Amino acid sequence: MFDFLQPWYMWIKAFHVISVIAWMAGIFYLPRLFVYHAERAQPGSELDETFQVMERKLLRAIMNPAMTAAWVFGLAMVLTPGHIDWHDFWPWFKAGSVLGMTWLHHWLALRRKDFAAGKNTHTGRTYRMMNEVPTVLLLVIVVMVIVKPF
Repeated sequence: MFDFLQPWYMWIKAFHVISVIAWMAGIFYLPRLFVYHAERAQPGSELDETFQVMERKLLRAIMNPAMTAAWVFGLAMVLTPGHIDWHDFWPWFKAGSVLGMTWLHHWLALRRKDFAAGKNTHTGRTYRMMNEVPTVLLLVIVVMVIVKPF
């Protein structure tokens, strides 16, 4: 049914990797901005406004399009016949990790809205801890795709 994707597989894969790199850059940087925002800026201050502009632009101009592209190209690879054996465990584990990364993306987007409304309730420590989540998920995803341990 999706045989038409086969000649394009390597291009799809390349654009998927590019999209994931851009997404990951944002998903590593946004929580770090939140750390500084939570610790150094008072709601309504000039610094608060500066952080809000940076966070909004990072999320809307880089992270959202990159996540969407990563999903589109990733699904195109999944739908290309002959490249994934769903009887193996690794694609399921990778898919679960990608869902976790997507959840984190949306959690960060909600936190950005909290800052914009002057209603952030999380500390810099919380954002530091959440900044480690994409690292763990990235390690799992890369190992599942490259090593395919099971």
